[in-house]
Amino acid sequence: MKSSKSFYTDIFHTKKSNFDELALNLFQYQATNNAIYKSFIENIGVQVNQIKEVEQIPFLPISFFKTQEVKAGSWEAQAVFESSGTTGAVTSKHYVRDLDFYLFNCREVFTRFYGPLDQFHFLALLPSYLERSSSSLVYMADYFIKQSNSPQSGFYLNDYEGLIATIGSIKDGRKVVLLGVTFALLDLAEQYKPDLSGVIVMETGGMKGRRAEMIREELHSVLKDGLGIDRVHSEYGMTELLSQAYSTHDGVFQCPPWMKIILRDINDPFDLNIKRTSGGINVIDLANIDTCAFIETQDMGRVSKTGDFEVIGRFDNSDIRGCNLMVY
Repeated sequence: MKSSKSFYTDIFHTKKSNFDELALNLFQYQATNNAIYKSFIENIGVQVNQIKEVEQIPFLPISFFKTQEVKAGSWEAQAVFESSGTTGAVTSKHYVRDLDFYLFNCREVFTRFYGPLDQFHFLALLPSYLERSSSSLVYMADYFIKQSNSPQSGFYLNDYEGLIATIGSIKDGRKVVLLGVTFALLDLAEQYKPDLSGVIVMETGGMKGRRAEMIREELHSVLKDGLGIDRVHSEYGMTELLSQAYSTHDGVFQCPPWMKIILRDINDPFDLNIKRTSGGINVIDLANIDTCAFIETQDMGRVSKTGDFEVIGRFDNSDIRGCNLMVY
């Protein structure tokens, strides 16, 4: 059984051929060293030594992050990420052992899909997130802004006109990424209708109670018409995960090699059928080395034969979250 430190270097060398081996090794480590996960496994009657395939691994319900300190081992957190929520709501907390590792991981994921950070200007339109200092998305956006080494990169709270002016002033040939929470991008599209052709507009999901939820096709249609763009990019991430998936069009997400989606039956959370094409989304995120890499989310989705996935809704009575909530 490996120590947690040895996983840090392993995950960035993950391939399809060794994913299962890494996942099973990490499961054995966390099933022994994560007290919450260990207790969960024991309570559902699973014998750790009988887990021989990834599809047999138990997934920890995401709700545990609301009530428990989910850690593998004993260590002091360098940061605590906290989910957004309505006033009085119980929020999820993700204790981060190594903040530099989280940021390095974010960079590695983005670079694999889009290219080096210093080839972009990053403009972050994240008003609801900026009101909280514990948002993992704000940590990531701030890091991207700094790594871009661009004086034009920065946060925009509610300054839509300043944002538009900045985009119009950029003439150096570098690509522009506008990373925005969904309700703010809608406000920008409907109230200002700027021509953002050539800009990578990336929505992070979530209306945060500011506006009525919309299906993905309707949302993307409004954004494309109002912003003068031909496609909407999306980021799928959440407080409880250290990795992100990205979509370059039509809400079809791709994962980095160390992240995998496995669907569960909507009525039986322990029924993981690898041939299933739709169901509840379970995520394996090998970057969750020091917490739990096996998360049962409250999202519903579809997975293609190539491993790409779509989010198609949420389970009844689940909380409104910021990770690309699209109601179908």
